[in-house]
Amino acid sequence: MINRFQKLARLFADENAFTNELFAFVTDPNANNRNEREIVDLLHDYAPQVVSVAECMIIDGVHERRFVADYVRAFMHGEGSFE
Repeated sequence: MINRFQKLARLFADENAFTNELFAFVTDPNANNRNEREIVDLLHDYAPQVVSVAECMIIDGVHERRFVADYVRAFMHGEGSFE
């Protein structure tokens, strides 16, 4: 059985999957569904700042995946695209 930390490690190991999960959270119009996502639960335990930034993206109305991808890239690698 995979424990919670292993799930998060797998997510962090796959930047595209992490971006997809976070983008789905940011763009989910239903707050109840959004807050029940497994990624939110995992991140609250191990990287709560990511949830805070994602919540700001919701407030700011982010609807383009590239902005979430830039944040994930910066979080994981300390860099972002500068388009």
